[in-house]
Amino acid sequence: MGILRSMNIGISGLRASGGGMSVIGDNIANAATTGFKASRAEFQDVLATSLKGIDGGDQFGAGTKLSHIKVLYNQGDISRTDSSTDLAISGDGFFVVDADFGRGYTRDGSLHFDAQGNLVNPDGFRVMGFEADPESGKITNKMGAIKLGSTTIPAKSTKKVDVSMNLDSREPIRQFDINKPDDTSSYSNSVTVYDNVGTARVLTVYFNKTADNNWEYHVTAGSDDVDGVEKGQLTEMASGNLIFTQEGLLQEEAVGSNSFSFNRGAKADQQIEFNFGETITEGGDGYKASTQYGTKSAIAKHFQDGYTAGALTSLSFNDSGILTAIYDNGEGRDISQIAVAKFENNEGLFKVGKNLLKESRSSGQAAVGKPSEQGRGNVLSKSIELSTTDIATEFVGLMTQQRNFQANAKAIQTADQMLNEVLNLKR
Repeated sequence: MGILRSMNIGISGLRASGGGMSVIGDNIANAATTGFKASRAEFQDVLATSLKGIDGGDQFGAGTKLSHIKVLYNQGDISRTDSSTDLAISGDGFFVVDADFGRGYTRDGSLHFDAQGNLVNPDGFRVMGFEADPESGKITNKMGAIKLGSTTIPAKSTKKVDVSMNLDSREPIRQFDINKPDDTSSYSNSVTVYDNVGTARVLTVYFNKTADNNWEYHVTAGSDDVDGVEKGQLTEMASGNLIFTQEGLLQEEAVGSNSFSFNRGAKADQQIEFNFGETITEGGDGYKASTQYGTKSAIAKHFQDGYTAGALTSLSFNDSGILTAIYDNGEGRDISQIAVAKFENNEGLFKVGKNLLKESRSSGQAAVGKPSEQGRGNVLSKSIELSTTDIATEFVGLMTQQRNFQANAKAIQTADQMLNEVLNLKR
């Protein structure tokens, strides 16, 4: 009986070594698989028999078994790529896809857009994300498949022009005459705005000093943009006053006229606000607004919020996982933010092939959120995560399992020789 037990123990060793070889072989086979996590075979001894019964001690071992295959969720190396839709997670979490078996999870960020504009994985499963508000562009908490909408955006009329500038306090007092604008103003600057159909219009803003610390501005348009104006003449479309403190800080803005009526199909009576910064009267400190110092008049910067219609030119993810569309009018719009799922027990996830996993009772339910929140990893654009397989480690494991297999086979061979000697006793 003891000899037969030895053979069975050797067989259990062969089985365990074979299972260990399978795990190592799978790791090596997936050394180039994007986002693959290497596994480790774990073994246990089999229930033994005690010579002393329940008193314990003096026990025969009954061999071994492959008890557990542990997936090692270590961070893989990040490799940079040239594809704008390649993504990698640095830290904990998984991309979420709408697979044919339901909700799937993966570390493989080799993504692309299909013919319908859906962001999909290599097998065509749609990738999930948090949608952006179409008006404000702010990322919401509404989750859905990431999809490109229209490849064009409509024109937007200018509603506001922000100006940051300095007016030279040394300028003399002048009375503005629209028929002689350059001779009756101290400074002028042009700004491009857009009407309601997206046509670019060039406005010229003239500034003239009316008293100490008091300035007027006059927004004008020419005959190319307004009907009923003689060639080479200007018409005033908006005006106002700027009042400064003795220290040259903007105390107050006073708006005068404001009505923009352009030609060539534009809507009449367009309102465009000219803002020269937060005044002291509005609660500002004056340092974040236009100034009146004894230096040359100059525009530091200006911004207007209108634009012409645009066509999609490119797409890109940033390192927060936000997908932005860039249009040929210079505008950019956030479309969606990639969703990241995390689990209480990553090792409990169920592998379904194609670099996909699904949740199980052991893994717990997915907690889906935005990158970098509540322990979720960062999303890196133009990057993919490489396999965690270490070839050198796996080769050492191969040699170890091979030796184990040979040793167990030798044990079986020796037990067979002993059993043969027993059978020869009858001769």
